[in-house]
Amino acid sequence: MVKFIESELLLLKKEIDEMWILVYNQLDRAGEAVLTLDKELAQQVAVRDRRVNAFELKNDSDVEDIIALYNPVGIDLRFVLAMLKINANLERLGDFAEGIARFAIQCKEPALDSQLIADLRLGEMIREVLSMLELAKRALQEESIDLATSVFAKDNLLDEINADAAGILADYIGQHPESARFCLDLISVFRKLERSGDHITNIAEEIVFFIDAKVLKHNHGAEQKSEK
Repeated sequence: MVKFIESELLLLKKEIDEMWILVYNQLDRAGEAVLTLDKELAQQVAVRDRRVNAFELKNDSDVEDIIALYNPVGIDLRFVLAMLKINANLERLGDFAEGIARFAIQCKEPALDSQLIADLRLGEMIREVLSMLELAKRALQEESIDLATSVFAKDNLLDEINADAAGILADYIGQHPESARFCLDLISVFRKLERSGDHITNIAEEIVFFIDAKVLKHNHGAEQKSEK
């Protein structure tokens, strides 16, 4: 039974990893589509969102099967619950990527005002989201609490950029009233990127939750051995 559950947990981790890569690529392409107003690339992101949803449903089902068939306890149960919550957060990130791509698809502007985009720090915000997602992935792979907790600090930059964006866009609308609709739509992109940071932070918290339990189990086992 132990060997069976170990193989199932490894398979679950592999599936989460594959979904993670897909979601990272979705966010990367959505960000590029916004910065370049590449409608074809944005459309690819929108179509691939179905794959993200399919991953989430399959992973959910696999978690239910593992709990029903193997009744995991202790560290195994913590791992399964962490994967379940990470799965849900990855699916939300996929939704945000699709929503960001929709901006590029629906945008009527022929090109973005390069100075406005530089002032807004949109490219920096997109890179920071991708960096956070990659860092969280490494934290899980290496089972590193230090890497996981470093994600939390990076989220502050997203909050800062998002908070500044509203004022910058309000000033821009004052000077370019014909761009009001475009600016309002662009605010939603910043909001989705900021919310993406929140969900990546949730993922990092789940990783800490799992690693903490593993460290406690290891230390407890070591204490028991030293007492014998």
